[in-house]
Amino acid sequence: MKVVGVIGGSGLYEMEGLGDVKSVNVSTPFGKPSDKYITGTLGDTRLVFLPRHGRGHRLLPSEVNYRANIYGMKKLGAEWIISISAVGSMREKIKPGHIVIVDQFFDRTKGRAGTFFGNGIVGHVEFADPVCPDLNAVLRKAAVKAGATVHMGGTYLCIDGPQFSTRAESRIYRGWGVDVIGMTNIPEAKLAREAEICYSSVALSTDYDCWHETEESVTVEAILDTLRSNVAMAKEIIRNAVPSIADSRGCKCASALKYAIITDRKKIPAKTRKDLSLILGKNL
Repeated sequence: MKVVGVIGGSGLYEMEGLGDVKSVNVSTPFGKPSDKYITGTLGDTRLVFLPRHGRGHRLLPSEVNYRANIYGMKKLGAEWIISISAVGSMREKIKPGHIVIVDQFFDRTKGRAGTFFGNGIVGHVEFADPVCPDLNAVLRKAAVKAGATVHMGGTYLCIDGPQFSTRAESRIYRGWGVDVIGMTNIPEAKLAREAEICYSSVALSTDYDCWHETEESVTVEAILDTLRSNVAMAKEIIRNAVPSIADSRGCKCASALKYAIITDRKKIPAKTRKDLSLILGKNL
């Protein structure tokens, strides 16, 4: 049975037709994940859901334990991760309520633990194309089928938050050519690549940040209103996408670590080798 992970809001697992629903605690060498994982079956696929900020939205974007979250997904067998994320639009054409299937990231975060490597082992994965093109294609078709207005491709600028941007920052970011702005997909996408998990982001546009001269500046109230209306859409996209995800993977994501490890295998500390055996096992 193929296993697909979904990282997003806590209500996504309340999907019609989801069977054998269970709540699972997962331990990791990197501490606790954001919350318990919810597993269930949809047809011939096992879905693994995780609320990124914890149930009740308890964690700031910079407080999320991204390493534990991705490690837990790997431990539960996920080979694909669909990220559902709220974003601000940096383009006129991307209106609130639209969906962007992201294909690039620009990292403006500081101090987040963004790699499984370290503690005596060095590795470098390719990240020029940071999302899985095969999964992206599936999600685009699924979103169109769900009736969404979809923008295929776009650059996601990730900031620490939790404050929204100043007007000056927002205008500068637009000048950089980014398409949407958010606070969570990095280092999530980086860690998924290191874990050899296919990753794709469905970005739900909730507002125009604060650059737009004729729209009100972003507010939490506006974001929540748009998110509530998009929850059903996100569920429908997941439901449409799952049957079209291939049973086997032919993309580069599945072998991202093949030449990544630089460290002499004999020099890797025993504890580090043990902690990373799930992630790096076949490559050690």
